Amino acid sequence: MKLLPRIVEKPWGRTDLPPAFGDHEGRRIGEIWFERDDGKPLPLLVKFLFTSERLSIQVHPDDAAAQTAGMANGKDECWLVLDAESDSHIGVGLKRSLTPDELRTAATDGSIEQLMDWRPANVGDFIYNPAGKIHAIGPGLCVLEVQQPSDCTYRLYDYGRPRELHLDEAIAVASLAPSRDPRDCEVGEDAPTVMLVNGPKFGLLHLRGSELPAGLTDGPVLIVPLGSGCSVDGDALVMGDAAYASISALTLAPDSRLLLAWPT
Repeated sequence: MKLLPRIVEKPWGRTDLPPAFGDHEGRRIGEIWFERDDGKPLPLLVKFLFTSERLSIQVHPDDAAAQTAGMANGKDECWLVLDAESDSHIGVGLKRSLTPDELRTAATDGSIEQLMDWRPANVGDFIYNPAGKIHAIGPGLCVLEVQQPSDCTYRLYDYGRPRELHLDEAIAVASLAPSRDPRDCEVGEDAPTVMLVNGPKFGLLHLRGSELPAGLTDGPVLIVPLGSGCSVDGDALVMGDAAYASISALTLAPDSRLLLAWPT
């Protein structure tokens, strides 16, 4: 089925979304989610993010911590940068190891900004954020996010915005040492078919062209086109759409480019 977009306004969102995402009449759109039309939950969430300001510095719990807190699961997530202004950055983890007390002090006095590993963000950057990694997205970006189905975010620092922080919860689940995920890579417009994520929480395939690799899941997948040339049961999908369907329902042109995602 073709999924329905859910438009989410955010204080850090943008009024100048690319044309593929429609005209929102000056509203400050931060996120576009995708949901089933029957209201049933999806096994993964897909979002487009649009930023004019830095998002909060935050962290997500893993499955065990989330279940202890009464939630179904934690939140691993990943990003593909679709558009980036020349000075855009993404914060991924810390530059040096901290103790829990040092992290609390840095979050309280704002020095955590300088402790983040801010990387230049370029079109095609792919970044995997396992649960526990402290992270933040900077301004001037359009990012496609694929994640476990959870909306649990523990904010450590929010640049003075009047929103709740969650220092105790965040410090309890945060990874306090620097690390780079081996799944981080470049996925440019000319990138070939490549498995970006192969568990443990979900699979994510960057698919180029009309040939499906062998061994893909037989179950339904989330389908996110990154251009034209893709249809599901005869319904064309383009950038800004998403669908949830079986692999057998896909028809692909030789110039297709899309992401397929499924739980593992």
